[in-house]
Amino acid sequence: MPATVVSPPPERSLAIAQARRELIEGESPPRARGAACVDSWITRSWQRCIEAGRRPQQRVSFDPVSRAAGCDVAEHNRALVSAARPVIDRLSRAIADTRYFAILTNADGVVIDVGNLPGGVDAASRHARDIARVGVDLSERAIGTSAIGTALAEQESVWLHRGEHFFDDTSVYSCAGAPLFGPRGDCIGMLDLTGVQVVERPELRHLATLSARSIENMLLIREPCELLLHLAWPGSPSSEATEGLLCIDAGGGITGANAAARQMLHQPLARCEHALNFNDLFALPLHMMFDAARRGDAVLEVPLWSGLRVQARPRRGGSSEGASASGTRPRLRDVETELIRKAVTDARGNVAEAARALGISRATVYRKLWRGRSAGMPD
Repeated sequence: MPATVVSPPPERSLAIAQARRELIEGESPPRARGAACVDSWITRSWQRCIEAGRRPQQRVSFDPVSRAAGCDVAEHNRALVSAARPVIDRLSRAIADTRYFAILTNADGVVIDVGNLPGGVDAASRHARDIARVGVDLSERAIGTSAIGTALAEQESVWLHRGEHFFDDTSVYSCAGAPLFGPRGDCIGMLDLTGVQVVERPELRHLATLSARSIENMLLIREPCELLLHLAWPGSPSSEATEGLLCIDAGGGITGANAAARQMLHQPLARCEHALNFNDLFALPLHMMFDAARRGDAVLEVPLWSGLRVQARPRRGGSSEGASASGTRPRLRDVETELIRKAVTDARGNVAEAARALGISRATVYRKLWRGRSAGMPD
């Protein structure tokens, strides 16, 4: 059954069309009403397209991608794809009834993974298949203004609907996009939610932003490090969207941070002229954090040199992927002890509650924790 073409509300459609006449066609005199309805990042993207000699009527071709090229780009971005896959799976379920789908690109705007596409063989599905291919270039230089190119250029989340795309050929799409930042704070790609001839859903910008933060946190948690700090403001409820994450090596060097931690500590790592150290940020000896991690203390209130205080929950770092890469694998006994220790910490030291959660006796909890201490492993 052919898809129904869904148009924007008349007043929005007219305002977008007016903005295009003013800003792309150079209509004079300018009329503020049209231009005002289009966000500034869109007008900047339009201007870049015009300066590159593009015209809206030019045909857009989504170049074919060889199997080898697709495999190559996926391999080079394997860590990002792996971290994003569970998030994209959740997104695909959440937006299944909207005819939107998820696209993941690298920092150059090249597709490296795609969520579930809407079913059918209609025109809308063909437009979806044009862009939903690993290896296809969806950057601004290739397809003009879109959420993908604009999010990467502006490095902030965006929403574009139909005529806000530069080329006429791409005006069938509506899309939300959010940039993705790596553990060092550099832009490593973006997450896009796109629909073809669909109802406008600007709230997807918020969903894309939250999902991008989830992907970044997953990447950071998988970073090999000696200490992983979970940061929050005192008295504030912690959530995935607001919790700071900080990776620290054995010497106290800061090896990675998520967006929340960079904002809380006012330290954009990618722009630092020198390597940051734990002692540059926290007015507390580093060994106290390692001691707290070994004891399994739930939360410490830690002073910053700025005079502010944060709550820090220290955990011994090092993912299983990092351990395998370094040639060492955790012993089953150590993994078991770590799970028990985490249960006790989550229960705020209540061994009986932790034992119930694990389905074992209190005596077993005490015995296995004591065995870990006796063996000299961190506790």
